[in-house]
Amino acid sequence: MHLHGYDFHIVGTGFGNFDEEKDPLSYNLVDPPLRNTVTVPVSGWTAMRFKATNPGVWFLHCHLERHLTRGMNTVFIVKNGKYKKERLLPPPPDMPPC
Repeated sequence: MHLHGYDFHIVGTGFGNFDEEKDPLSYNLVDPPLRNTVTVPVSGWTAMRFKATNPGVWFLHCHLERHLTRGMNTVFIVKNGKYKKERLLPPPPDMPPC
């Protein structure tokens, strides 16, 4: 899986279905690796953590075409922050309306 617009920490990974009571107990919250791409185990899961401070619409997707066409993708919509560098630029004045 690859996330555009961010790097993320890989805090956990495992095989089978994610168990929300058991699996978080093994998360690495001390020194998790920082990446923008991660391999998800076959029939498994990966938990990642990032701080959403980059405004925009960011694509998370699998790089295998057959997985992408089967829906292994999503988007994160990150809204404006409170500081100038955390805000989207306004649309250009000549941009046609929808």
